[in-house]
Amino acid sequence: MLVIDPGHGGLDGGASAGDGTTESVLNLQIALRMEALARLTGAECRLTRREEALDYPAELDTVHEKKVWDQKTRVALINNTPGAVLFSVHQNRYPDPRPSGCQVLYAKTPGSKELGELVHGNLVSRLCPENRRVAAPVGESIYLMKQIGCPAILVECGFLSNYEEAKKLESEGYQKLLAAVLVASYWQYEITRPLPGGEGAA
Repeated sequence: MLVIDPGHGGLDGGASAGDGTTESVLNLQIALRMEALARLTGAECRLTRREEALDYPAELDTVHEKKVWDQKTRVALINNTPGAVLFSVHQNRYPDPRPSGCQVLYAKTPGSKELGELVHGNLVSRLCPENRRVAAPVGESIYLMKQIGCPAILVECGFLSNYEEAKKLESEGYQKLLAAVLVASYWQYEITRPLPGGEGAA
C-alpha cells in the first residue's frame, strides 16, 4: 500500500519560499494530488495527514511535545499499515538561492535503496535532467525515517530558496507532474520487486 506523508504541518511549517508560502502547504497539495492519481490507477493509499491544521491532544503544552506526538502518530500509522511503501514529501531550502532540482533520500529498511534510486532517476529524467545529484541515505536526524519498518523514501521536490523553482513548485501544473512521476514510480517499484519468500517478481 502506498503511504504518503506530507512532511511538517500544524505548528511546523517547515521551510518557506520568498513569498511566504510554507513547505507544509506545498507538501500537502502534492500529497493530495498523488492520492487522487493513485486511487485513479487502483492503488490502495493512505495519508499521514489530510489537513494543514493538526488536532493535538489537549494535554500537550509545548511546541516540542506537540511535534513529538505528531511524529509518533505518523510512525504508528505507517507501521500499522500492512505492505506499506512510504513516500515522505518535502521541499528543500539553502542559504544560496542558486541550487535547484529534486533529490531522493532513502531509509535503511530493505527495499528503500532500490526504491530511492528508481524514484530519483525518474524525477531527474522527467523533470530536472540537468540535476547532478544522486539518491542518498537519509540523515540520522530524521526521526520518522529511523522508526518505520517498511521501504521508505524522503522526496525533496525542489528548492524553495530558488525563486524560479519555488514558483514552479507552487503551480498546479508542476505539482501534477510531480504527482504523476511519483505514483508511476510507486507502481514500477511494486511491479518489479520480489514477492515475499523469494517467489519471483510480482
